[in-house]
Amino acid sequence: MFLGQFAHNIDVKSRTSLPARFREILDARGTERLVITADVEPCLLLYPQDQWQAFLDKLLALPRMDHRVKLVKRLFVGNAHVIGCDSAGRILIPTSLKKHAGLEKEAIFTGQVEHIEIWNPERWREACDETSADELRQALDELGI
Repeated sequence: MFLGQFAHNIDVKSRTSLPARFREILDARGTERLVITADVEPCLLLYPQDQWQAFLDKLLALPRMDHRVKLVKRLFVGNAHVIGCDSAGRILIPTSLKKHAGLEKEAIFTGQVEHIEIWNPERWREACDETSADELRQALDELGI
């Protein structure tokens, strides 16, 4: 389970360290390959291969000619890259995805239980600041949490 928030630098070759705690979780699961893709929001999604496959299975069960399904496939599947960690625990962020998320010198990794989000620090702060306490209380109530 991916929890917490971690800041890491991005080097000139577009590599960044995957947080040690997240690497431990992936190692314990025996996961070597990851899938990185764009999100609807200006951030990236990083999935262990099994969680990505679960997402794809749900997508493949939907009517493929449905316009909404096509939109989802274009964004998530069309931008997906299979990646791995190097011996130093770094991942390479593809250029197109780096642009999508506005990543430059630093990335914020946030655990989202079954996957990880990767944000530009400024955009992360803006996204957090945009959510009001009332909006959050209403969402919790509507979701029954």
